[in-house]
Amino acid sequence: MKLVKLDAIDSTNEFLKVLSIQKDVDNFTVVSAENQTHGKGQMGSVWSTESGKNLIMSILVKECVMEISQLFQLNIVVSLSVIETLKEWNIPNLSIKWPNDIMSDAKKIGGILIENTIKSDGTIQSIVGLGLNVNQTNFENLPKASSLALICDAYFDKELILVSIVENLERKTKYLNTNAVAFKKSYENWLFKKGIPMPFENQDGIRFMGIIQGTNAVGKLEILLENDTIVDFDIKEVQMLY
Repeated sequence: MKLVKLDAIDSTNEFLKVLSIQKDVDNFTVVSAENQTHGKGQMGSVWSTESGKNLIMSILVKECVMEISQLFQLNIVVSLSVIETLKEWNIPNLSIKWPNDIMSDAKKIGGILIENTIKSDGTIQSIVGLGLNVNQTNFENLPKASSLALICDAYFDKELILVSIVENLERKTKYLNTNAVAFKKSYENWLFKKGIPMPFENQDGIRFMGIIQGTNAVGKLEILLENDTIVDFDIKEVQMLY
């Protein structure tokens, strides 16, 4: 694993993306930063962080996914790699809020953003961005956010966590194709509020009750509605109200 450490950058994902265009970069090269000024979340949302306190990183993953239809499989193994690492550090009550927010109890402690590029030769290259709240303790105006430090009342070594996540990811991607079914089942077992009746709101502002069943092959969320039908929702098509 090659690690590039930066003091401050607009976006580690953008930095690694440009770096990989300019030269041949080793698979699983990691860029980390103490401060990120324009961090991105899903669908253009903003990820803000307190300087020096959290884990801000991007990982280059090359030729792991062979087809566009398999992209959600990478999302699955990244999420599981983070969960596995946090289990090693005894972070309690972990779950994955679909599609890739990392939770402890009902608090968000991390988020994942994967950006994929199809190269001219047809291969797929992915930039895996991760923001993990580690030692930050002030989350003013963010009532649903927390950190490892707050949850465990302890200080954590960010670099040890980084190395563990990357090692877990490297190991899991080797078996991405052969273990895809098992990985998907494990991911679904970690889903936040799975099997529990919950209120949701769709993109038209209509609220309804439903029960998360799992995900389909391309990663859409499967929700059982009150009329006993199962409907698939894409990112930003539905919001869980909790």
